[in-house]
Amino acid sequence: MSRPMPRLTSRPTSEGAYLAGLTPASVAGTRIGRRSLLKGTLAGAGLLGAAGLLAACGSGGSNPADAANASGALTFGSNQSDPVPRKAYEALVAGFNNPAIQVSTNTIDHNTFQENITNYLQGQPDDVFTWFAGYRMRFFAQQGLVGDVSDVWSSITGASEALKQQATGEDGKQYFIPFDYYPWAVFYRPSLFAARGYTPPKTLDEFVALATRMRQDGLTPIAFGDKDGWPAMGTFDQLNLRINGYQFHADLMAGKQAWDSAKVKAVFDTWRRLLPLHQEAALGRTWQEAAQTLQRKQAGTYLLGMFVGQQFSPGADLDDLDFFPFPEIDPSIGTDAVEAPIDGFMMAARPKNEAAAKKFLGYLATAPAQATYIKSDPTVIATSSSADTSGYTKLQKKAVEYISSAKSISQFMDRDTRPDFASTVMIPALQQFIGNPNDIDGLTRSIESQKKTIFTN
Repeated sequence: MSRPMPRLTSRPTSEGAYLAGLTPASVAGTRIGRRSLLKGTLAGAGLLGAAGLLAACGSGGSNPADAANASGALTFGSNQSDPVPRKAYEALVAGFNNPAIQVSTNTIDHNTFQENITNYLQGQPDDVFTWFAGYRMRFFAQQGLVGDVSDVWSSITGASEALKQQATGEDGKQYFIPFDYYPWAVFYRPSLFAARGYTPPKTLDEFVALATRMRQDGLTPIAFGDKDGWPAMGTFDQLNLRINGYQFHADLMAGKQAWDSAKVKAVFDTWRRLLPLHQEAALGRTWQEAAQTLQRKQAGTYLLGMFVGQQFSPGADLDDLDFFPFPEIDPSIGTDAVEAPIDGFMMAARPKNEAAAKKFLGYLATAPAQATYIKSDPTVIATSSSADTSGYTKLQKKAVEYISSAKSISQFMDRDTRPDFASTVMIPALQQFIGNPNDIDGLTRSIESQKKTIFTN
């Protein structure tokens, strides 16, 4: 069942959009070794998370026995409004199969949910709701806007210590249940590349040469849509990671580096030179519309998360989707940094039915629940090491290998930084840049000035 969501009032202090990240460290700029991140996770089926029971202490606010005896109505707030994930969530909820608990799903447009999350949490939020790991989870935990689910973690199996760290607030308690993850990369259609004689590039110069050839062949070289504000963050992140490296990127997101520095200006200058190879009128196009041009072979490439596959039909169409890492710019930095988000669930600070909420969250952490979801949405990877991966597509298997090979794994911009900075400063700044890329000095000065104000509050 679904019901209308309580009215969410829009205001400029929104909290951002659908973004990415897979890192156990806080946004303090710590470099993350892939072995510590994916410890014990890639043997056999290749899933994130070490098998076995986590030794988390039950520090939640209720007795674990309460969840075992839970009953009654439960509301579930979902931001998965696109057709593929929405259908997958319906299957996920149906698989809960607990007659004592009646789950009512409250689905709202993805961007509306993200942009009004603070109002939502300060009002009357659902008992359980979708959200992201990382800085933004900790941000709301510090404000007391989400509930402690440490006692749920005491019974979770198939999750690594790295995942637990992603779910942990500054106070050492857990506030998040990880569910799935996926990489950001440059996606393309192998059949188109084969027909045109294209080869995936390894350096930015090769990428520019390929894109130039695509344009001469009548294709849009790089699909691009930034109507919703957040997709352009991915382009900035990839360029900054390749030009300045992971540590600088993490420090910049944490407010420790200056946005008007020569290093940041180099990122915008490189992007400015690449913009003519991007799809025109990006500010009037959604990511879905841009993805459809890739699907129809009107565009040659698209930098996005693996959820781009939601715009492809299952079977042969989706099988004709592949990716390559964003190309190397500086050989001394290489391409060893990957952005790969963890999505999952949180509980309201004062849920109407806490026992049922924790029972449901415990279910969402299980391998069968994640397998149920991925069966309907093959554009993500389960976080449970016990999940059945026998049905993984070639794309999913490649994504696991890609993420496991990374030396550093970052969050997407508005997961790595303060949500107020991401939404009120960076979204309009990047859209301003796309509309007028020739005033980099003025743009970066403005960003730095606003950053100083926000990060000192």
